Amino acid sequence: MDNLGLFLAILGAACAAGFAGVGSAKGVGIVGEAGAGLLSEDPSMFGRVLILQILPGTQGLYGFLIALMVFIKTGVLSGAPVAMTWQQGIAVFAACMPIALVGFFSAIYQGRVAASGVSLIAKKPTELTKGMTMAALVETYAVLALLVSFIAVNNITLG
Repeated sequence: MDNLGLFLAILGAACAAGFAGVGSAKGVGIVGEAGAGLLSEDPSMFGRVLILQILPGTQGLYGFLIALMVFIKTGVLSGAPVAMTWQQGIAVFAACMPIALVGFFSAIYQGRVAASGVSLIAKKPTELTKGMTMAALVETYAVLALLVSFIAVNNITLG
């Protein structure tokens, strides 16, 4: 029970990086599948497809950023973890949940929207900006979740 707080904090960090990362992998994969079909017909579209495919990957980066913040805050990276109560561990865990959950779902939905953008540029190659804009709107919610997790993690006092 002495390390329960630290365990919960690390579990929160793992959820932030893990769920957001899995969502990004799924979203990037969805766009990759759609893009491969277009590229088999027109390989010159690679740059445009790649731009759309990159978009759902950002949520994984956001989750990684929050996990890194938790590792720094808890002293795990320095090899000298701070003493934490289980209540502090739950607070850190809860602070990680916005990016874990929103990152997971928004990356998948952004992948679906970006895959539709691939279909759009297959028919109208000059409309890449519209496809990017639609996919970027989904990103807004991931950014908001990142900000909530960032502010929450930063405002937890440990030790």
